[in-house]
Amino acid sequence: MAADNSKWRDGIFGVVVGDALGCPVQFESREEVARHPVTGMRGYGVFNMPEGSWTDDSSLTLALLESIRRLGRIDLDDIMGNFMKWLYDGEFTPFGQSYDIGGGTMRAIDRYRRDRNAKTCGGAEEYNNGNGSLMRILPACIFCSEKVSSGEFSVREAVETIHAVSSLTHATIRACIGCGLYFFMVHHLLTGSGALKELLKAGLDEGFAFYEDFLTDKDDLRLYDRLQDLDVFGTVAADKIKGSGYVLDALEAAVWSLITTGSYGEAMLKAVNLGEDTDTVAAIAGGLGGLYYGYDAIPQDWLAVIKRREWIESLLPA
Repeated sequence: MAADNSKWRDGIFGVVVGDALGCPVQFESREEVARHPVTGMRGYGVFNMPEGSWTDDSSLTLALLESIRRLGRIDLDDIMGNFMKWLYDGEFTPFGQSYDIGGGTMRAIDRYRRDRNAKTCGGAEEYNNGNGSLMRILPACIFCSEKVSSGEFSVREAVETIHAVSSLTHATIRACIGCGLYFFMVHHLLTGSGALKELLKAGLDEGFAFYEDFLTDKDDLRLYDRLQDLDVFGTVAADKIKGSGYVLDALEAAVWSLITTGSYGEAMLKAVNLGEDTDTVAAIAGGLGGLYYGYDAIPQDWLAVIKRREWIESLLPA
């Protein structure tokens, strides 16, 4: 288990490295990836970017992180201001230009630019059940976990905060539940001890129990039922795991990649080689894997090529 004072570094670089690992093969099918399996960090491919380049997953994670670090709180308008700087000005990117932009995220930022209402800019239609908020939620999860541990937030206040941050771009209850379950796993990784699968299971158990009480309509919660028993879920064959951009698929694929492997690097390679939304599934898994295994467990040759690595370090809370 990583030391508590390193949690921001562990988690953020876990996200960024996973994202960069998956970037060159994003959108390729599992069969296409299998013809040239990812075995380490490499460049070019889909976006023609050099190795160590990260995408919107990391950019939006870092934009959220910067706001939290600078203000010491969750400020929805400030976060959306950073998202606009990313989309329109190329800030929080490897090379000064935003790319790999999800449709739901772009529409939400455009709405915010017009209306300046952070509480209504996120989409709540069926097509907003993507993984675009889950991929960037880690900084809010760490922040809320700290607040719960210090007694400043109740668990309900933490989850409502996570939902509000998700809803900036993805306001469906299904997307919010995905982010909420992720929060509970993060909280148990930060506060518990033991094997990775047991900590993830404890987080999911608490999360499902919370939502059973919190939600009146539980139809969307039931969609996540395969995560209720990780012993069984860990035996699911790879062909039953989808690496798509759908929030449910992405969370399942990330958890499955972690509980069926024994190291950060192995988990990231398993996530990426599932194909489809490779960078995002690996980023989601990478946040959890980074928190558990720690920064020093990330392969050093992968870290060495991460673009703007020193700048990312400068964003981390002390």
